[in-house]
Amino acid sequence: MQETDCLEQSSWGDFVRPSWDEYFMEIVELIKERSTCLRRQVGALIVNDKRILATGYNGAPTGCSHCEEVGCLREKLQIPSGQRHELCRALHAEQNAIVQAALYGISVQGGTLYVTHQPCVMCAKMAINAGIKRIVYKGEYPDELSRELLEEAGIEVVNFKG
Repeated sequence: MQETDCLEQSSWGDFVRPSWDEYFMEIVELIKERSTCLRRQVGALIVNDKRILATGYNGAPTGCSHCEEVGCLREKLQIPSGQRHELCRALHAEQNAIVQAALYGISVQGGTLYVTHQPCVMCAKMAINAGIKRIVYKGEYPDELSRELLEEAGIEVVNFKG
């Protein structure tokens, strides 16, 4: 895992503009505001060749009630973060971004996944099989198996320190 700095110096002197990683991570922060999860707001963005391909945030499937409307079963059962994902009615942000790309016939192969938190093992497996080659995240998530699989698959994982 590597870290990335966030600003690049312009050749025009003191003017500093955001790096591509900082630019896309700022967009991910806006995307997460659409989240309907009661526990954690997460945003994701898939980019290839500096072009945005798809976005996603964590929330219930299309046409289904949101957690903010019906409550959170995982919270009610006091399930710790990173465990028993199958009890959550929401899709994760990374899953939604990959599904949105697939829905519209957009290949994400070779792309970069920007996400507000380290992907869980389910999202890591989806990213690997979707052909994502790089993941840039900001917040930690308690899932060691995710890290192991991403490393084994040769995915470049960057902990963004912006």
